[in-house]
Amino acid sequence: MPVNAPSVVLIGGGPRTAGLLERLAANRPELLAGALQIHVVEPHTPGAGRIWRYEQHPGLMLNSAAADVTMFTDASVQCEGPAIDGPGLAEWAAGVLDGSIADVPELPPELRRQLAALTGATFPTRQLQSVYLEWFFRRSVAALGPDTTVTVHRDTASAVELVQPCPERGPERYRVRLAGGAVLHADVVIASLGHTDALPEQESAAWAGFAARHGAFHAAPSYTTDVDYSPLAAGQDVIVSGMGLAFVDLLVLLMEGRGGRFEELPDGALRYLPSGAEPRLWAGSRRGVPYHSKITSALRGDAAGDPAFFTADAVAALLDAPGELDFRAQLWPLIAKDAGYAYYRELFTGYPGRVRIGWQEFAERFAASDWYSQDRRRLVSESVPDAGLHLDLERLDRPFACRVFAGHADFQAAVAAYIGRDLELRTGPDHSETLALFTSLLKSYMDLGRLVPAERLNARSQQEVQGWWHGFFSFVDSGPPPRRLREMLAIHRAGLLQFIGPGLEIEAAEYSGRFVARSAQSGITVSAPALIEARLPAPSVARSANPLLRQLHTSGLGTEQQLLTADGTHATGRLLVSDRNELISPVGERRERLFGVGPGTSGWGAGAFARPRSNAAPFRENDALARRILNLLADPTNAQADNSQANNDPADASQAVPQAAAGKDPS
Repeated sequence: MPVNAPSVVLIGGGPRTAGLLERLAANRPELLAGALQIHVVEPHTPGAGRIWRYEQHPGLMLNSAAADVTMFTDASVQCEGPAIDGPGLAEWAAGVLDGSIADVPELPPELRRQLAALTGATFPTRQLQSVYLEWFFRRSVAALGPDTTVTVHRDTASAVELVQPCPERGPERYRVRLAGGAVLHADVVIASLGHTDALPEQESAAWAGFAARHGAFHAAPSYTTDVDYSPLAAGQDVIVSGMGLAFVDLLVLLMEGRGGRFEELPDGALRYLPSGAEPRLWAGSRRGVPYHSKITSALRGDAAGDPAFFTADAVAALLDAPGELDFRAQLWPLIAKDAGYAYYRELFTGYPGRVRIGWQEFAERFAASDWYSQDRRRLVSESVPDAGLHLDLERLDRPFACRVFAGHADFQAAVAAYIGRDLELRTGPDHSETLALFTSLLKSYMDLGRLVPAERLNARSQQEVQGWWHGFFSFVDSGPPPRRLREMLAIHRAGLLQFIGPGLEIEAAEYSGRFVARSAQSGITVSAPALIEARLPAPSVARSANPLLRQLHTSGLGTEQQLLTADGTHATGRLLVSDRNELISPVGERRERLFGVGPGTSGWGAGAFARPRSNAAPFRENDALARRILNLLADPTNAQADNSQANNDPADASQAVPQAAAGKDPS
């Protein structure tokens, strides 16, 4: 490798980095000739990273079906770079089985069994997904060609330092320090850190101190599988705050993970057979119910078309007007109307016996009415006799709003009935309108970042998009596999899970040394010596447990996104990046060769893998960023630094490895 070959350092080696490597390989023949050095800094296995690593409980599952997972930037992706077709998870599994995909290490018998049973509708285990992601990483590295050297450092980056701060002396370059002592020099640095931990917020820190004083148990927000739950005793009452995906994982770890098992009943329900080692959980949240089940039905009516109201033209018309946009007033009504249009199209064309008029007449009158207008409500009431089939997005968001409960038993029955009805609507053959709704919301969620520049939203709307809109979308569209809700009901019937209610409130009672949880709406109050906050930590740069994020903040190379709202300045906790993914300093300077991507940044791109043929936002962003990087490296005015010492630091235990071997721990 020539000593003056340009050098790129990718900090974080999960699926987002693997996708960037694939785009670098795809675009390089057009944009950059000559040798290239790439360094990937990742303490876990590259490709999978921390969240998707193989070393976690084998029962944990994806909340996406195998047919809905790909890492490849296919022809649907609207980007400048070339499309690269390749197998999604389901096709990859079939290829491994029939031998057409041979570059996969020998798999354990259990994973071979999973491969043989896998269909496109299967919700695969995270262990199987990790093998797919690791394979994709190796493939992406190999595609970079023989004049690229990729070095994987099984380490953590602790600092990025600006080496060349004077523009008149050439472009900026960076020094990356690793926790193990190695030093890397780079022409371009990309922070792709995924979900990171954060130091506890004030309330959570107070609960941790309370637990320490009283010998209680407290688990702050974290990735569920990284928490040690061994102090929880059999039969011990445990309050759980949060009923999303982290809660679903928690049930796996504390039930099956402690030896319990499920058996199928003749009516299709499950019975949970306890091991006797399980604690007893009391779960509550803002809504008081778990996320909606993923959908397994198929559309029965007319094919879903393109969005009709939340469209590029409609948004462009809004953007043409001066001033900032308001999400609630201008964008959400279009998104909601598209969701309603898709929902009712499937209801009218798939189930004509459930409606009074034809779809064409309904569609014309629907298009002429605003979503929140009385005309639209009247149209639905006159056309759909079953009020239970009327789409009410506010009721969907808060299913128990304004409902009064008679007591503990009444609320337990209400939640169980709610979950049962959700499974009926989303997994039975007779309610595919829920799939149409799911698909419409997914399109809008992915299109929002493509159509609306973040800087054109007012501050309140940026806060609401990152808060309410993301939460609502996750609640409706990003819930657990159906089996997980069936298991939840079985655990509830076994007496090991009770529901507290919506509007969950928690206090630490010094007089008793116990946590107290209550819901004013359900009337339920419970005290317990243990509290689990079942969710990922909110993003935070200033309070991050990741040393690199803290250093970027304290050094002034990066900063947290700040929004000026009517209530004052609001810090989102996200690493502030430009629309080109460049880090922005506290004084507004863009770092042209220091980039940030992923869920902890202020950028729009969401996720790391996506549905095939969906023009996925992260794939578009990966391609644009890869081309930006290659253009920077190819610019003849940007002579590369002499890297003869940069990547051969005596403290660096890693070695430069040929591209075909990258992905292995070189230590």
